[in-house]
Amino acid sequence: MIKAVFFDLDDTIADTSRLAEMARKNAIENMIRHGMPADFDTAYNELLELIKEYGSNFDRHFDYLLRRLDLHYNPKWVAAGVIAYHNTKFAYLREVRHVRKTLLKLKEMGILLGIITDGNPIKQWEKILRLELDPYFDEVLISDFVGVKKPHPKIFRKALGKFDVKADEAVMVGDRLYSDIYGAKRVGMHTVWFRYGKYANSEIEYEKYADFTIEDLKELPGIIEVLNGEGKEDSDKKVHTD
Repeated sequence: MIKAVFFDLDDTIADTSRLAEMARKNAIENMIRHGMPADFDTAYNELLELIKEYGSNFDRHFDYLLRRLDLHYNPKWVAAGVIAYHNTKFAYLREVRHVRKTLLKLKEMGILLGIITDGNPIKQWEKILRLELDPYFDEVLISDFVGVKKPHPKIFRKALGKFDVKADEAVMVGDRLYSDIYGAKRVGMHTVWFRYGKYANSEIEYEKYADFTIEDLKELPGIIEVLNGEGKEDSDKKVHTD
């Protein structure tokens, strides 16, 4: 019997891919609007390279951007970027469609709910709290806080230990085939690939590790019923049975 369902956060619960792109573009536009002498495309592409090199949680993207553009440091331009970035995040942060209905249904089924996500703990908790989704979840594990990152088996085992459930009593739902699906399958969990966001057509070599593929979260309760022998399996959703 399935006792617990774990979710990734970004592009599984919180719709963040389009949000991040919009926030970065608005940041560059605001920096230029406040006097930064740079071409938008050049500055934006440099910012993307910085993010790729230093990671999205690096806290000096705009400072380093000025260096890469061979511009003198100007706190006004940096502040303009920070303001536009955060204003966009706060204004346009949205949950993925049918999240609340799905979580409520799973709760009604007696399922324990958790989040397993990579990233900065403050930033990740901010998304959860701003969306007011924290009451639905019994546990939240964030890589930078627990000291291990997906797809390492330890973070999934830590999650299972929090709920005192066996791997075959738990399901992992995520948009990343490598970190979410492959990682969870390695420890014996059931896996549901949520084909959504910027990774919907990526990492396909790991698709064989997904037991189910869905494109709408409202399909998830039916999958749990199938795994518990209570529902009828939709063959179109099943992609791996080993």
